Amino acid sequence: MKLFYCGRCANLLYFENSCCTSCGTALGFDPGAMDLLAVDPQGQDTWVSVGGAGQYRLCANYKNQGACNWLVPASDDHDYCVACRLNRTIPDLGVTSHYGLWHRLEKEKRRLVYALLRLGLPCAPRQEEQAGLAFDFLADQPARFDERSRVLTGHAQGVITLNIAEADPVERERMRGQMVEPYRTVLGHFRHESGHYYWDQLVRNSTWLAPVRDLFGDDTRDYRQALDQHYQQGPPAQWQNDYISAYASSHAWEDWAETWAHYLHMVDTLETAWQFGLRVQARHEADVSVAADPDFDPYQATCFDELIKHWLPLTLALNSLNRSMGHDFAYPFVLADRVVEKLRLVHRIIHNG
Repeated sequence: MKLFYCGRCANLLYFENSCCTSCGTALGFDPGAMDLLAVDPQGQDTWVSVGGAGQYRLCANYKNQGACNWLVPASDDHDYCVACRLNRTIPDLGVTSHYGLWHRLEKEKRRLVYALLRLGLPCAPRQEEQAGLAFDFLADQPARFDERSRVLTGHAQGVITLNIAEADPVERERMRGQMVEPYRTVLGHFRHESGHYYWDQLVRNSTWLAPVRDLFGDDTRDYRQALDQHYQQGPPAQWQNDYISAYASSHAWEDWAETWAHYLHMVDTLETAWQFGLRVQARHEADVSVAADPDFDPYQATCFDELIKHWLPLTLALNSLNRSMGHDFAYPFVLADRVVEKLRLVHRIIHNG
């Protein structure tokens, strides 16, 4: 994630900020400029960027719900920003607990959309394009007590469904333990499910399908049967030699989605490290610096080896820092050679697809 600065006082900002914590100026993210702008009201629902000529409106979810901080160009007829227009269904906000959970989902969804825009990937709303993307944020039905009442997170024909309970850290930790997962985050869900969507957009019926099958396996294998086998028997022995996670071993589609999500983890974290000017140089090793080249932008890197060169020492440092604070590894993954080749192929498809 980029670093942002207030256009009025130059204070450092976070991507989620809606006002500057130093001078109080209102802020809004312009997805066209990929920048968090300081804006002033001009009346009649119009805002102008400080020090610029851009005119905007606040996204309806910004203005009415406080669930967004993105802007809509004044020349755009849409009420919602490009991220909020992806929503097909939001939770019933008449239920008090839903409001906070939905806000957390929206915050992580905007991080996903930021990455998709930075990578130049298609993410048009499904309501505007037949092959577009849509999100359903749904809640379990408490009146029923069987498993059929549970909302299952997943993807189907361009629609990503997320159970809003995933935004509850207590529930998410319970599920992480139940599923024996070392890593489970809301942003991870968004990135994983988007992988299924981009399989359809970039791989299925394309010239990439054959090389993807060579690395990820047979996607024509019965999906439901494969998942049932995975949950009943667990992953194969030594799965770490071929897969980024145990779940990735269940089916080629899940291997692709897990690897896709991991690639998005990599480029976003590397951009943050680059923006902060982080260097990692172990005392007894050669220079293994992060972002040694000041022009290194991981989202625009054409050479995958450049990403790996910076990624491995950075994650080693992250894990060491976390352990020093008494926490588990921040990065509980091992990148075997075959996994690196899968990530390399994802990189090629994104940049050449």
